[in-house]
Amino acid sequence: MSLPHLWDTLEMARPVDIVALSLSVSLSATALATLVGLSLGAALAVYSVPGRRALVILMNAFFGLPPVVVGLALYLLLSRSGPLGMLGLLFTPGGMVLAQFILATPIVTALVHRAVEEAWDRFGGALLVDGATRLRAIPHLLAIGRVQILTAVLAGFGRTVSEVGAILIVGGNIAGYTRTMTTAIVLETSKGNLSLALGLGFVLIGISIAVSATVFALGDGGRRWW
Repeated sequence: MSLPHLWDTLEMARPVDIVALSLSVSLSATALATLVGLSLGAALAVYSVPGRRALVILMNAFFGLPPVVVGLALYLLLSRSGPLGMLGLLFTPGGMVLAQFILATPIVTALVHRAVEEAWDRFGGALLVDGATRLRAIPHLLAIGRVQILTAVLAGFGRTVSEVGAILIVGGNIAGYTRTMTTAIVLETSKGNLSLALGLGFVLIGISIAVSATVFALGDGGRRWW
């Protein structure tokens, strides 16, 4: 295969591959954020540890963490001259997952903390009287607040799937490798390829609306509002 033909092949990325990569990266980041968020959020709600209030405030403050700042910080950490350069995550899907994980974790943690704290205030005393330790009470509290927990997870996914700044810096927007829906929209718009940009935009909007509608429905507690 000639070099020009190889370059053209690399520059071409099928929309289905772009969507698949976007969902893969976002779902992976959301899963990791959920694991950390469930553990940290529940622990902050149940255990009295030094600095707990500061950590809770910090998690809520990080709701609006600027993606480009996260991307820049990770770029410096993951570059060859950076302290984590040996991991080889820069300009890879793994680096993009890490960036989205950092952005989603504060959201999941803060929302899980609120849900578990509310359940702990209502049922914590009864669970302790029945002989449960704080650690053993956490699964029951998570089950009680399962609707709010699911809302937290979906909110984290909404944050990851619509993110562009951090993954553009960390991923490099490489065709067929690190190009996602959001970064592809930016690129194709700058190239004047509005049909592809609009098509990916509609897919992204559809996913975002579905997530937002689900979060709203869960937060509404199943009440009829129409």
